[in-house]
Amino acid sequence: MPRWWQDAAVYQVYVRSFADSDGDGVGDLPGVTARLQHIAALGADALWLTPFYRSPMADHGYDVADQCDVDPQFGTLADVDALLAAAHGIGLKVLVDLVPNHSSDEHPWFVEALADPTSPLRDRYLFRPGRGGGPPNAWQSVFGGPAWSQAPDGAWYLHLFDAKQPDFDWRHPAVHAEWERILRFWLDRGVDGFRIDVAHGLYKAADLADNPPDLEPDGVLFHASTMPNAWDQPEVVDVYRRWREITDSYPGDRVMVGEVFLSTVPKVARFVGRERLHQAFNFPLLAAPLDATAWQSVIALSLEAFEVEGASATWVLSNHDVIRHATRYGGGEPGRARARAATLTLLGLPGSPYLYEGEELGLEQDDLPAEARQDPVWLRSGGRVPGRDGCRTPLPWTAEPPGHGFTKGTPWLPFGPQAAARSVAAEDADPGSHLWFYRTALALRRELRAHLAREVRWLDAPPGALCFARTDSRGGELRVLLNTSAPAVPVPAGELLLASSPVTDLVPPGTAVWVKV
Repeated sequence: MPRWWQDAAVYQVYVRSFADSDGDGVGDLPGVTARLQHIAALGADALWLTPFYRSPMADHGYDVADQCDVDPQFGTLADVDALLAAAHGIGLKVLVDLVPNHSSDEHPWFVEALADPTSPLRDRYLFRPGRGGGPPNAWQSVFGGPAWSQAPDGAWYLHLFDAKQPDFDWRHPAVHAEWERILRFWLDRGVDGFRIDVAHGLYKAADLADNPPDLEPDGVLFHASTMPNAWDQPEVVDVYRRWREITDSYPGDRVMVGEVFLSTVPKVARFVGRERLHQAFNFPLLAAPLDATAWQSVIALSLEAFEVEGASATWVLSNHDVIRHATRYGGGEPGRARARAATLTLLGLPGSPYLYEGEELGLEQDDLPAEARQDPVWLRSGGRVPGRDGCRTPLPWTAEPPGHGFTKGTPWLPFGPQAAARSVAAEDADPGSHLWFYRTALALRRELRAHLAREVRWLDAPPGALCFARTDSRGGELRVLLNTSAPAVPVPAGELLLASSPVTDLVPPGTAVWVKV
């Protein structure tokens, strides 16, 4: 019998930007609870909450000072409990974000480790003596600049991200024990699973050897295919084998999905399976151009790699770390149309689509003024790298400025010019809107998915298009056609169930269709 997570549509809530209940301009947990019906009405099966833990917010919550408490600007543990109860009451599962690669520099362990060179807590981080008057090696932070900072006593500590995010030393048993405690804390509280930040990280090469010079990051966020001595070490999968034992010991099919930001499907695939993670984000597809040949290649590899015992594929086009896919696909109405086509194609595949808040509105990347930007990527690069603020602007619920229904105060990031026209209220009133397309597609997917085979059969299509079919156990099959660049392609024979843009008897470029045969 299929598990709930194998085909669940998961909606990512970037908590800071979803809904603000108290008027301080920052989204919070009570705000999420108040807006859960939007997620349910969209047709999602689960939501993933970005970090809401105690944090000084140097990286907007991914610098965690206490993994088992809630930062006051987001609410309280009681608010977590209320959110879980409300979500479960309307049939939504809840995943929370774990950040095991590093902590905040205000974590009690690190505070003591930094202050006292003789403290045993120092061994839980990667403190090392310098080399030739400088850092222990030439590693660079993926946020820009050196990956080492110097302690008052002259030792250096590693931070593959911001200087306020020191990396744990996962070769220390106390780190393993602490994270198993954290895992159980949230499982006992009733969460349905975890999204694991930097899941390919954790272990570093034991000798911390320099990376080849051409494989250091170039200042562009998350070049995780570089720095081979800093990521993807053999030992890291054993962490998830143990965590899988723990999650599988709880009732209710708890799930773990890893942010495995590696460059190829085979590299990502080694993290998933019966004794490892249930799922890993499929970033090679996100990185691929919207091109039929490229997509068919990545999809075929992904299905072979991830549709295995104890795991399932994932499909993701946007999140809080990348440029929104409507913008990547060209922007404006053409980019939004291609974004719908890409989404409809992926919704036709077996596995779990992960949807990022705002993509259901067709939101594009906002171009914020320099004085409004807050991302440490922008700050550490001196503005050379745009950073991630443009995909993190608050969700517009209504057309009315200045708060657009998100807040009664001043939003932590300003809204862009698209907010009024693409608010939830505006699109809800328009049956031809992006929002209504998402609702229709997800409802149809939910109706069909229990009857569709997990096997995908590729069908002939002209260059610039792809087509696949899945058998329906009630008879016939679902056919999905995506035209990325071919001249207009005939709609497959059968009953047209849904199109990403209006079609007659031909499917123009930048369009996808579902047909029941």
